[in-house]
Amino acid sequence: MTKDGMSHPLRDSQQDIEAAEHRADMAQTRASAYRLAFADDDFLTRPETRPIRLQLELMKPELIMAEREIMSTIVLFGGARIPEPAARARARTPTLAGLSHYYDVAREFARIMTLRSLASGGKEDVIVTGGGPGVMEAGNRGAQDAGGASIGLNVVLPHEQEPNPYVTPELCFNFHYFAVRKMHFLMRARAIAVFPGGFGTMDELFEALTLIQTRRMAALPFLLFGEDFWRRIINWDALAEAGTISQADLGLFRFVETAEDAVAAIDSWVPPEPVGGPIPT
Repeated sequence: MTKDGMSHPLRDSQQDIEAAEHRADMAQTRASAYRLAFADDDFLTRPETRPIRLQLELMKPELIMAEREIMSTIVLFGGARIPEPAARARARTPTLAGLSHYYDVAREFARIMTLRSLASGGKEDVIVTGGGPGVMEAGNRGAQDAGGASIGLNVVLPHEQEPNPYVTPELCFNFHYFAVRKMHFLMRARAIAVFPGGFGTMDELFEALTLIQTRRMAALPFLLFGEDFWRRIINWDALAEAGTISQADLGLFRFVETAEDAVAAIDSWVPPEPVGGPIPT
């Protein structure tokens, strides 16, 4: 019997894995060549099987979220190093200590959006974060405050990163490939909220903006929390003045300061006119 309740006459692969545990102990069955290919970790982690691993990382979260009937998400990007206000005295720099209030802002924004999500049975506008500490933790924590589920997309790092304790366990995923992880951030996105952060946050920010700018992704509410931070870190106007982006590209995102600002921006959002006119059909 399969997970979808359907039955078929072919033997289940899991049955063969279990049967292998009781096979005869002989030189032939101990040889690596004899292992079932899909149950052979050494085979699956060879360089030549990278395309299979990429496909599996795309499929596993996709299937699980489809089973949960999750239709849309609210994406939260932001710094792992931004502390909870109660811990700001231990922040490594005065700037990080000053940014600690965004932990509470992210938590409240996630709480409000999750309350809305629950009205859809938890199938729409589910909070998704990178699953780690800082702003990510605040987002998952806010969803838990509201009594709802949230998604965490962890990634394996040289210094092990563990998921924060507020991610819904059944929706806590782990990735080897950053590229596939990014796809899962954006595949169901209805809005993107970006809080102050470092290289990882910048990477996610510009990847998403590039996809929207080039119309590889539909425009959607794109919110930057903390106008002062973002204007100090990135000279947006200089990019437009230099002609490396168009003036219209500055309308792809909007600055907000509070959770309430962000909710209002989502509710009042109007898709911008695409640069260069409509896409030819």
